[in-house]
Amino acid sequence: MEDGTSFEGTGVGPKGTTIGEICFNTGMTGYQEVFTDPSYFGQVLVTTVAHIGNYGIKTEDQESSKIQISGLVCKNLSSEYSRAIADKDIHTYFAENNLICIFNVDTRALVKHVRDKGAMNCIISTDNLDFEVLKKTLSKAPSMQGLELASKVTTTSTYTVDIENPICHIGVLDFGTKENIVNSLKNLGCKVTVFPAKTPINELLNFHLDGFLLSNGPGDPASMPYAIETIQALFQTQKPIFGICLGHQLLALANGIATYKMHNGHRGANHPVKNLLTGHCEITSQNHGFGISEKALEQKSSEIEITHINLNDDTVEGIKMRNYPAFSVQYHPESNPGPHDSKYLFDQFVDLVLKVKNN
Repeated sequence: MEDGTSFEGTGVGPKGTTIGEICFNTGMTGYQEVFTDPSYFGQVLVTTVAHIGNYGIKTEDQESSKIQISGLVCKNLSSEYSRAIADKDIHTYFAENNLICIFNVDTRALVKHVRDKGAMNCIISTDNLDFEVLKKTLSKAPSMQGLELASKVTTTSTYTVDIENPICHIGVLDFGTKENIVNSLKNLGCKVTVFPAKTPINELLNFHLDGFLLSNGPGDPASMPYAIETIQALFQTQKPIFGICLGHQLLALANGIATYKMHNGHRGANHPVKNLLTGHCEITSQNHGFGISEKALEQKSSEIEITHINLNDDTVEGIKMRNYPAFSVQYHPESNPGPHDSKYLFDQFVDLVLKVKNN
């Protein structure tokens, strides 16, 4: 790792070397959805659950077309699986996706180290055990802070998911969107058009959309002035906006609210969040390494309202604009993987879209 600490394990998958920012996920299940989440692009994932691969791989469980993580570190890796409807074992899956993985690692000690020292770059190698060479290679890797990655995972062309008799037409700005975000909108009766991250505002307006969803994605939101400018231009349309994860951070930046890199971030499927508008608590699925500044929010309190907070560390988990139909959350209401407590946010967004559309 970047601080010189090293761990050894057993290699699996293709031989090679990979680099990324190390992070850990505390979810007990949902490893395939996590591996294929574009928000993890550029990161080496450590799983805190002891067993990976035990229920196999099923193609329809993917959140994108391929594995997005740079590498995987885990405790126990099983080539046998118990789920009869699975398509393949995890070893085959890694080979198909060219993923470098090491297991038989003391992940408890590794997670405790990352928790104490913070997220940092790391390197995994299954074909070069020369520490000095690896350290030199790692030293050249860019920091996640200031790194723009959304353009590397976004769709390369605009596409539409249509249904019969849609109630509205939603545009998704794809900064690394998950499949279930689109599915969640579709299941509520929405026609959905997904746009590349750098789509010009004029092209967006040509589609005469009823609302806009700002998707999740990887990297530092402050490195995306193109997205911030687009969102600011969308404010002129008076159409509802819903931001998720990276989209939440970008909505804040578009309102002049700073973001910051967190010590570790939040990654897992059991994070407690309180909805300050209703007083209800929800268990949420989360994956983010950046947050929005509470101090900056205080200075914008006449324009922005905090709607959700994290009950573990009191960080901001949701906001809404007071004078514009826009809101956002830091976590993942599409819930793959994770609990369904936050599904109501999609209903809330569609209801807002229809209210504005019909007025």
